[in-house]
Amino acid sequence: MTGNNKLLAILGNYKPAPWRGRYSLSRLFFNFYLLVMGSFVAIAIFADFVISTAVKGITDDYTSRFMRGTVLLIEEELFRKPRSEWPRTIEALDRKFAYKLEIVDRWTLSLPAAQAEKLDGGELAIDAQGDIIYHRLKQTPQILVVGPISPERNPEYRRGMPLDLRISLLTWSLIGVCLAIVVWLWVHPVWRDLEAMRQTARALGEGLFEARAPIMRSSAFGPLAETLNGMAERIQRLIATQKELSCAISHELRTPIARLRFALEMLAETHDAAEGERLSRMMESDLDELDGLIDSSLTYARFEREQPELHLAEVEIAPWLEEQVEGIRLLGRQLELQVDTDALPPQLRVDLDRRSMPYAMTNLLRNAIKYARTRIRVSAEIVGDQIQVHVDDDGIGIPPGERERVFTAFTRLDRSRDRSTGGYGLGLAIARLVLEQHGGNAFAGEAPLGGARFTLSWPLSQNVTES
Repeated sequence: MTGNNKLLAILGNYKPAPWRGRYSLSRLFFNFYLLVMGSFVAIAIFADFVISTAVKGITDDYTSRFMRGTVLLIEEELFRKPRSEWPRTIEALDRKFAYKLEIVDRWTLSLPAAQAEKLDGGELAIDAQGDIIYHRLKQTPQILVVGPISPERNPEYRRGMPLDLRISLLTWSLIGVCLAIVVWLWVHPVWRDLEAMRQTARALGEGLFEARAPIMRSSAFGPLAETLNGMAERIQRLIATQKELSCAISHELRTPIARLRFALEMLAETHDAAEGERLSRMMESDLDELDGLIDSSLTYARFEREQPELHLAEVEIAPWLEEQVEGIRLLGRQLELQVDTDALPPQLRVDLDRRSMPYAMTNLLRNAIKYARTRIRVSAEIVGDQIQVHVDDDGIGIPPGERERVFTAFTRLDRSRDRSTGGYGLGLAIARLVLEQHGGNAFAGEAPLGGARFTLSWPLSQNVTES
């Protein structure tokens, strides 16, 4: 089984796995909302704790100064009367204040060391919650306790919830609603983009390689969608190329294989040594044709599939063209091959890949040798920022309507299948692939010699990397 058939078989048998725990939009929203809101509340509580701890001393000092006058007035009112009347006096005063008043013995209190020291030193002491004040009544063991606020006497507490707590709850509710709106506005387009990409990936997994991800509403998924579409395009192109190669190669193999089978049958039946030698030469020629077809097909598939990285180098173009022509001059036999670089500046250097560009040049020269009658001319010129190399022949030429089609793989304009001009229709396709990798193009036209002109065009200067 060929690599293409294996790939198609795998894709045909592929079944998308069920999405376990698939998130719906509401679930994604609530999970993200709870995460954000929980983090926000945790940060707010921590910040409140830090701030409260930092300002506690300041708050306690402010409370002491604020309540000192009231406490001293209550103390003076008590000392105007005998100590036996203090309970009745404090009870009468207690009914006039919003916070609770009482007198206790010093030994009944358990305060932090710092507050106990203040209390014994005649200053106001405050409990850990900051809502009860303690004051020692002069040098007696009696302690005046002021607070906490009595719910029965304060109208704000009669509703069952302190005002500051109600304000806090209302504030947090408004923050929660605003945050929910913001999270929804952020999550909804993200979910739509994720769902669109999921549908595209699922279609690709089912073998629908024409599927493409739509334009993403979220900029975060734009590059991912472009990458996915690029991958789908490349897979679609590779599969199409493999199908085309498989069909074309299968078709091209029939002729030499049929001739080999016919020659074998004839060889088995003949007893003439000369005829046997002729059939053997035919079979050897067919084997060479098969070898050439396979080599050309592999070269085309490699350039089409891998898009190999270019290793550009600066090359003096005139000697390089002479070298390419000399390497193939023997195949031209009686043909006249000329190289004309007079239109180029002296010692002009251009950037090209020394490994791949000879493929393009050799294929153009081989094509010209097939169709030229007496003469082939290779010339070069500068057009704008491009270097253009022309290969002209004096053959039959190419009709204008067919000049683009000849660069399609396995396309041959001649209808003959003989070995002189048959070819495989891959040389020009390989030449165009090489030039596209160089950022240029290969195209056909009419030659001044009367036949066909094939032109390789690519930028004079590119980023040069070491090979």
